[in-house]
Amino acid sequence: MDQNIKNFIGRIQSGDMQVHDNLAVIPLFLDGNGGPSYITLKEALEKGVLTVKEVSEGGTVPELKVINKGDVLVLLLDGEELAGAKQNRVLNTTVLVAANSEINIPVSCTEHGRWSYTSSEFSDSDIIMAYNIKRKKARSVMRNVRESGRFASDQGEVWDDIQAMSGNAKVYSSTGAMKDVFESKEQELDDYLKSINIIPNQKGMMVMINGALLGFDILSSESAYKVLHPKLLKSVAIEALLDRKKKAIVPLAAIAKGFLENIASCEYTMHKSVGLGFDYRFEGKEKVGSALVHEDSVIHMAFFTLAESEKIGKMSGFRQRRSYRTR
Repeated sequence: MDQNIKNFIGRIQSGDMQVHDNLAVIPLFLDGNGGPSYITLKEALEKGVLTVKEVSEGGTVPELKVINKGDVLVLLLDGEELAGAKQNRVLNTTVLVAANSEINIPVSCTEHGRWSYTSSEFSDSDIIMAYNIKRKKARSVMRNVRESGRFASDQGEVWDDIQAMSGNAKVYSSTGAMKDVFESKEQELDDYLKSINIIPNQKGMMVMINGALLGFDILSSESAYKVLHPKLLKSVAIEALLDRKKKAIVPLAAIAKGFLENIASCEYTMHKSVGLGFDYRFEGKEKVGSALVHEDSVIHMAFFTLAESEKIGKMSGFRQRRSYRTR
């Protein structure tokens, strides 16, 4: 494994677990500092230094244009949703946008039933894709980038999973928008946000639902994590809310160390990011993950525990075997 990534994993420390209902969260910290300075999508849009729009008047589903007019780097996190223009989209991978630059970013549609302008530019949706859908998207993106060099998802699978989540939540959306599910559960999601607090110096979280470990996200920047914490928490809270089995919560701290140590056994490939740095993709028998590395520093790392049907050695299901499709 790359030495920078090994060193980063070795610096991760865990705090005391917090529990609300069937969701358990353990805060993650980093021993020491380092890495470039950057701001988040939300901050950049609020400052007016970032513009996100369709790549052309006609638009195209799997790409958006990002213009950074500021003198600071901007981090766009895997799974963050952008609302507006011709349809809502989410990032397919974490991207670090250089200062005073313009790039096209790879995205997936999260609003199947709309293809018409509601605004000329995108705004921050204040949502990160629901955790289990993001996990499956991460695996399809990994396969595509390894096979073709494209950070493309299985768009059909994304649409199917959003439809299934909407049905589970008993939410009807005229455009099939993922955002509508989150908004319909806003009060219940607020209960999770109020019960699970961000800790000083926190840079990430490891999560468990119904006693099962799902994975973690961690960033190099405390200030960026503070902005992203509510989004990351809602991403997993919506899953907990819709899957209330109320199994006993086991001590997450007891297994967190082993989960991190097992990352070293994952196979990985390295790819040039669409923005700054390099995108690493990891796959093991029971997990899949990614890391964005720039200037020898890990900017963002995320790992997911695979569902039983997705584990290496299991026969792929129909949706995994079918061809990748877009609009």
